[in-house]
This record gives sequence, structure tokens and C-alpha cells, in this order.
Amino acid sequence: MPVRGSLRALALVLVSATALVAPAAPAHAVAPVERNVVLRWNEALLSAVRSGTLGPPMVARALAVVHTCAYDAWAAYDAVAVGTRLGGSLRRPEAERTEANRAEAISYAAHLAAVDLYPAQRAGFDALMTELGYDPAAPTGQPARTGLAACQAVLDHRHGDGSNQLGGYADTTGYAPVNAPMVVADPLTSVADPSRWQPLTYRNRAGVLVTPPFLAPHWGGVASFTGRARDLADAVPAPAAYGTHAYRAQVAEIVSLTAGLTDRRKAIAEYWADGPSSETPPGHWSLFAQRVSARDGHGLDEDVKMFFALANSVMDAGIASWEAKRDHDSVRPITAVRFLHRGRQIPTWGGRVIDGATWTPYQAPTFPTPPFAEHVSGHSTFSAAAAEVLRRFTGGDAFGGEAVIAKGSSLVEPGVSPAHDVTLRWSTFTEAADQAGLSRRYGGIHFLAGDLQGRALGKAVGAVAWERAQAYWSGRG
Repeated sequence: MPVRGSLRALALVLVSATALVAPAAPAHAVAPVERNVVLRWNEALLSAVRSGTLGPPMVARALAVVHTCAYDAWAAYDAVAVGTRLGGSLRRPEAERTEANRAEAISYAAHLAAVDLYPAQRAGFDALMTELGYDPAAPTGQPARTGLAACQAVLDHRHGDGSNQLGGYADTTGYAPVNAPMVVADPLTSVADPSRWQPLTYRNRAGVLVTPPFLAPHWGGVASFTGRARDLADAVPAPAAYGTHAYRAQVAEIVSLTAGLTDRRKAIAEYWADGPSSETPPGHWSLFAQRVSARDGHGLDEDVKMFFALANSVMDAGIASWEAKRDHDSVRPITAVRFLHRGRQIPTWGGRVIDGATWTPYQAPTFPTPPFAEHVSGHSTFSAAAAEVLRRFTGGDAFGGEAVIAKGSSLVEPGVSPAHDVTLRWSTFTEAADQAGLSRRYGGIHFLAGDLQGRALGKAVGAVAWERAQAYWSGRG
């Protein structure tokens, strides 16, 4: 869940038969149960994500790499499961298949992966190893060797997976936008093609004027867990084109929706924002999974498999949604609304009436719209994929989560919204995923089709990722 700025006081509770309740502080505190090494490494990686600058698809991949390394190390100590890269070649004899050996192998694997992905955060990863009783500088003993061998095979594969991690994730396709940047403060910015994506120029939280480029336009070419992410994305219907009734209708819907925002809808928009300094949407669902682990009393084996399936589903969701974004290069609402309504008086959030040329989404002004194309919504795709895996893993849709949005904690309208504490509740994973998608329309950064098509894509991605994960841990590979 996002932990950002003045919203750090948020607390999430799980309402279940065991009445697990998180205290008001620290934010997102978990139930007082023993946390296995899978949970500890998930938490360590999310901490690195919050401190880092990687965007959602890279974060999704990082989670998948760490949890795949953990899974492959664990598989060597299981009687049936096979690893994703080395199959059953690392399998240890039955006498060695103790929980202690599994935990050690997992930790050395996760540490190697985490340092590879977030080298600047190595001190924190080393500290966790020490706390767990392992020496990161001296990987002696069979479990350590097994974990390192399993993870190195994953890293060798992922270093050549098309992400360009070793090149700082820089674009490899030569993408260039057809529209010149819009200066958000300038209502007179021109648009060459109102169907296509436009970069934005604005002041970030440091007060620096920035024009972020399209984030990772090459990401659709990253090797997916299932091998099917790109095909699923290519089946997504195209967005509405300028000059059509559908284009005008989607703009009208966004103007109307954002003009009618209530405190609750504003809270939903901000809660799910998952922007800079947060866990991002993929990490948000990893936090939900931690609650599921506590709620259902998971042990090490259950968590290895759950996070393996979940993380790879959100990685594939990122690949699929970015493939669609790059293929369609579609316009964001801020460009479309300003282009269609320049010189016209339109209603907007906060009860105001403005010139359409000055319209802005319900977002913090230091991050008015994420820097990549609209269609499809990444939030919708990530969330639907994650919800599908959690439904299948738990055997049902019941969730029982909630979060409290504190009075006046808005980053868009500080001290004003919400006027009172707002409690968001999700009885099911589906309800949470649907609200995540809807939140992007409340926030004014996605159109209806981008949300709904993203949900459909994510569900399909989650279904095939689940089947692939099951094949690995059932020994079918």
C-alpha cells in the first residue's frame, strides 16, 4: 500500500475470523506473528523500491526476480517442485530438506538478487542477512551454495531479457513522441496529434522544472514469465481516435467525473495513486499479500509459492500493459481535455469553473500525470492480475481489507480534503482491484476504456501466470 507524504499515518486492517487489527502506527503494521524469510525479503525489497526511482514495470520485474530466485532456491529442497532455469538439477536429498536449510538457501538467493537490482541499497540487505544469522560475505555451506546457484541462473537469464537492466533500463527502440511537450502551467501549448501521447513539463517536488520522457517504451519486448504477455496485449482493442464520437464521449466522462468528486472519491484517487516514493502498484499488491499470509497463517512453503505466482503475474502485467501503451501511444486526459475545451468554461474538481485550457487532473501538481501513454491503465492491469492470482491461491475471493484516509491528509488539497476521516473497505480481491482501476478515472489520468480494457487484460495475464506457476511447483515445469 502507498506510504507517502502526509498519508504515512494510514493504517490497514484485515477484518477476518481471527480479528487481525493493525494499530494506528506504524503505518501498515502487520499482525504480531513470526515473519518467515520470504516476508522479510519482500519487506526489504519494498523498502528499496520506496527509496529508489524505478517506475512500475521495472519494480514489477524486480519483485519477480527476487521472488523467482527465492522460489528456485526453495524448489531445490522440495521433493517435487522444479526451478524455472535449472529444473530439478539442484535438488537436495531428503535428509537436507529442513526448514532451516530452505530459509538459508532462500535468503542467499534473495540477497544476491536484491543487490543486483538495487546495488545502492546493499547496506540494508546486508543488515537483514546479519539479522537473520547469515554472513553475506561468506556464503559457506550447501544451502548458501544452492541458493546462489539457483539465483545466478535467474539473473543470467534476466540480464538478457530485453529490459536493458545493465544499461539503466534505457529505451532500446528509438521512441520519440509526435507531440512537443506541454508546459502544464501554459494553457497555450499546441498539439500536433490529439490522439497521441504528449510529454509534460512541470515542477517536481524539489521545485525543479522537468520533462520526463516516455518511461520504458521498450518494455513490451521484455521476456515474460508465461511467454504470452505480448500476445495478450496485442489482442486489446484500440483506443478511441480523435474526431470520433467515442473520443469526445471519453473526454466528457472525465470532465464530469472529476467535477463531481466527493471526499470519498478524492480519497480513493489519492490512496491508490502509488506515485513517487511509494511501493508503486505492483508493490501495493505485495503488501496485500503479506496481509493474506498473516490472515491465513502461512508458513514458509505457502509464502514462497504465493509470492512467486503473484510477483510473476504483475511482471507480466507490466509487460502486457506497456506493450499496449507503446503500440497505441495514446493521448492522456490532460491533453485531450485541454485540446477539446480550450476557450470554453467547464466545471472541475473543487467546485470551480475554469477555462478548459487550464484543466488539470486530480493529482498532486508535482506529478500531474505519469510519463507514458494512456491505453491501457497500468493500475488496472497490475491489480486485476494480482487479484486473479490471490483468488486462485486462496481458493476464494474473500479479502476483508480496509484503510483509513486521515482528515486533511490530501496531497492535492492539503488540509482541506478529506473533511473527515474516510475508511475504504474491500470485502473481496475483485472489489479492491476494481477500485484501483476506477481510482485512475477519479484522478483524471485514465479514460473508461483504458481502465476496463486494462482490467480484462490483467485478469487474462493473471490466469495464465497462475497456471504457469502451478506447473513449476507441481514438477511439470
